[in-house]
Amino acid sequence: MDSLITAAARALAAGDLLGALKRVALRDDPPALALRGIAMAQLGELDRAKVLIKSAARAFGPKEAVARARCVVAEAEIALVSRDLGWPAPALDAACKALEAHGDMVNAAHARNLAARRLLLIGRLDEAERVLSGLDPSPLPPASRAGYELTLAGIAVRRLKTNEARAAFAKAAAAARQADIPALTAEVESAASVLNTPAARMITRSGERLARLDEVEALLASGALVVDACRNVVRDNRTMIPLATRPILFALARALGEAWPGDVSRDELLKCAFNARHADESHRARLRVEIGRLRAKLRKLAEVNATKRGFVLAPHHAENLVVLAPPVDEKNAAVLAFLSDGEAWSSSALAIVLGTSPRTVQRALEQLAAAGKVQAFGRGRARRWTTSSVPGFPTTLLLPGPLPGD
Repeated sequence: MDSLITAAARALAAGDLLGALKRVALRDDPPALALRGIAMAQLGELDRAKVLIKSAARAFGPKEAVARARCVVAEAEIALVSRDLGWPAPALDAACKALEAHGDMVNAAHARNLAARRLLLIGRLDEAERVLSGLDPSPLPPASRAGYELTLAGIAVRRLKTNEARAAFAKAAAAARQADIPALTAEVESAASVLNTPAARMITRSGERLARLDEVEALLASGALVVDACRNVVRDNRTMIPLATRPILFALARALGEAWPGDVSRDELLKCAFNARHADESHRARLRVEIGRLRAKLRKLAEVNATKRGFVLAPHHAENLVVLAPPVDEKNAAVLAFLSDGEAWSSSALAIVLGTSPRTVQRALEQLAAAGKVQAFGRGRARRWTTSSVPGFPTTLLLPGPLPGD
């Protein structure tokens, strides 16, 4: 490798992107194309970066397996940053194995961390942990080690293990300072801020207040009966009853939870469950059916008792009942929670992480755009969606992945 390529690579590692580009801007040999692609990606020119990386991979000969594998890893990282979640994951695994076979353990570890980050993003936490368990972070340079710690912190945050998350963020911050890359330090600080920002609203008999993640963690371990409107479940510290596929039942449970220890009138329940402004006998009959189904669902945790004017929720063992709601009431809150990470998302990528159809996501995006909360750029398959910061978002409680007790 010639001196200019070596100098450009060192400049990239130190975060000096313009210095790296000055050394290789006029060259079109494979190593220069690869370094230019990486520099352009770090400058945010992702489309141009993809073209350069692909050109470099094609230009490397069949005997340059390590260089080709490194290009695949760089392409995978660009795909992750640009939220191209349909990028073929097996290609990254094959590149990782090739790097390990040729003794490039640093880039192999970086490839595994990228795979874990993708799994984290789509909520497959167990698989992400398995990938990281086989990764030795000791050979990683400071910048890559910061990325590794951020992945561990992300898993801990999703599992509501705030002490583990705080420790991982601290290690990531130390690695970022050692790398001396301002952009990386800012990224770590931004990611760590999730521990100090409101994640949900707690609604109790005494009113409501915003709560941080550590407070939500303490609540779920306290033995209180929790009607969780972030995940659409009813739970205590031992039992969880999912109602995400039963929106009417959850609407009834939430209404009863917010009124506890008082009752809710039948007319109010009809409005919240069926949006019935003028209820007739058919609505009342349907309410009786749905209340019966809710009783059956919640029988391990609480009774749903009839009163003169409606119904009341009566926990079996819990002395307290709390409704956990998103910090901002928004019909499309889950979509906003992802868009608020500052990245540009395609509707197909949002559909993958939310586990729903692309058309459902497109309708949500159109509604948010009409309300001025999101904006789009590009056309066709290149269309991406972003949003300015929405007060109270994001909340990790709306992101995919199991909660404690799942």
